[in-house]
Amino acid sequence: MKITNIDALKMKANNVRKGIIEAVYSAKSGHPGGSLSCADILAVLYFNQMNVNEKKPDDINRDRLVLSKGHCSPALYSVLAEKGYFDKENLKSFRNINSFLQGHPDMVKVPGVDMTTGSLGQGLSASVGMALASKMNGAGCRVYCIIGDGEIDEGQIWEACMMAYKYHLDNLCVILDYNHLQIDGRVEDVSGLDNVEGKFKSFGFSVLQVDGHNINSLIDCFNTAKQTKGVPTMIIANTIKGKGISYMEGKADWHGKAPNEEEYNKAMTELDTLEFNQ
Repeated sequence: MKITNIDALKMKANNVRKGIIEAVYSAKSGHPGGSLSCADILAVLYFNQMNVNEKKPDDINRDRLVLSKGHCSPALYSVLAEKGYFDKENLKSFRNINSFLQGHPDMVKVPGVDMTTGSLGQGLSASVGMALASKMNGAGCRVYCIIGDGEIDEGQIWEACMMAYKYHLDNLCVILDYNHLQIDGRVEDVSGLDNVEGKFKSFGFSVLQVDGHNINSLIDCFNTAKQTKGVPTMIIANTIKGKGISYMEGKADWHGKAPNEEEYNKAMTELDTLEFNQ
């Protein structure tokens, strides 16, 4: 069921953040920073934009979501649980050796996961294949691919972009989670990344810029992407790593570590307060 109420969508995003913290804290490992930065994007996609049905996870005509930055699986698992693909209690088993919720998304074991990811750069290639297949068989599905800004250091990303443009994949929407931080620090310092918009435009994409935490703006961008014909769309979502948790926001060292008990309690209290103020 499509949710159009903005406050309700904010609540969903907040619940996704709670699930992220729950999963990473329970596992005592994981990647909270980049998971939190894409929570609003995922909430809008799954509850407002995508043609998906949790009761029919393998529907051939469904839209697809590929989380190319697969290390941020807590975000994907949390939104899938919030959507009803599986019980939220399972989030507490994240990364457990006996759990189906592995450290990276597994399309064989996890209901609702459309592509197994984790090797950075490869998810966009898979998305291009899915979008091309949909064009060829007339399924009419849209493919959404979330990539990380550190991930675009990978050459395979740009090879996939060339193919997306060559085959006029206007059913492909790529979202760059542009939080400016990767495991080694600021992306601008690690790889000298600049003029991201110009780079994707030069590869033939229709490029949109958006505040990745503004629900209204995200909806507008995704609707614009649906109306774009002949070329794929790149949405550069300007985000904050660790968004929603005061002591994690904008901190590269929260790329890949779990909160301790005190930090967990503080995070959940902050998210409860946000929920209370919706």
